[in-house]
Amino acid sequence: MTVPRIGLIGLGVISRFYLSALAREAGAELAAVCDPDETRLAAAPPGVPRYRSHQELLRHADVDAVVVNVPNDVHYPVCRDALAAGRAVCVEKPLTTKLSDARHLARLSSDVGVPLFTSFHRRYNTEVNALLQRLPSHAPLTSLTVRYEETIEEHAGQDRWYLDPDRCGGGCVADNGPNAFDLVRLFLGDTRVTGAAVRRDAHGVDRQATVLLGAASGAVARVELDWSYPGERKTVEVRLADGTVDSADMLAGHPEFKGSLWHEYVGVLRDFTDALARPRTTDVRPHGPDGLAALELVADTYAHERADRSPSGQEAARP
Repeated sequence: MTVPRIGLIGLGVISRFYLSALAREAGAELAAVCDPDETRLAAAPPGVPRYRSHQELLRHADVDAVVVNVPNDVHYPVCRDALAAGRAVCVEKPLTTKLSDARHLARLSSDVGVPLFTSFHRRYNTEVNALLQRLPSHAPLTSLTVRYEETIEEHAGQDRWYLDPDRCGGGCVADNGPNAFDLVRLFLGDTRVTGAAVRRDAHGVDRQATVLLGAASGAVARVELDWSYPGERKTVEVRLADGTVDSADMLAGHPEFKGSLWHEYVGVLRDFTDALARPRTTDVRPHGPDGLAALELVADTYAHERADRSPSGQEAARP
């Protein structure tokens, strides 16, 4: 396959990391950008065709694939239209805000035969991968803790839709949960939610959550999410059967705010372009990092919360 031509749909706060990765990588070419905001369009790289809507881009731009970087509630229609047009998709997490929509996209990807790839940038973090490489084969992993904590207002920037549960899909569980759950799956494989405690603010936004998960191996995981944390903490801690404890600080070596994202999105782009080069498949699961599996864990977390709030809820199920 020739160098894929990629259209970037959405020029919000994360777009600069995609633009930097595209500029640094010879494996892909930025061929078009799209955003309804004229100011954002004007700031896009010179010489790149600009469009006000994703439909316009899909009709007129010469692109092989698109990166979808729009508010969470618009992921589904944009990805659906792109897949239906035969364009491969790399979409920011969460894949969609509704599990039924995510399953429809997975089927559509399979039917059309083009990749549907969710951008889990933390799996490309150098500290995370160094921890994975350090894990010995002789001592199984027995427990894992992922902490994903920040002040959401600082990270949202001008994209205030993060704080609207209808547009975000929820709060910290819906938006940060997929990244944290993907890290759990990276270390433990398939897991299921065994307990959840979710704390909401006066506006109904889930600002903190603790989620317990179990793997087929018997290993357990704990995910701690916080949108009201003073500062930022993103860590993975593992405990092995021999008592060894090891950890990775995803922010280590990156004092700049969001500094780790520069190299992580290079990893996202490389993995996505690799997926584009692989033969087409009819696997019903999304190609590449599995956004559907992470969204199933999000849905299960909220289901546990609802069950705990119901009159018959089991308090013992709480972490």
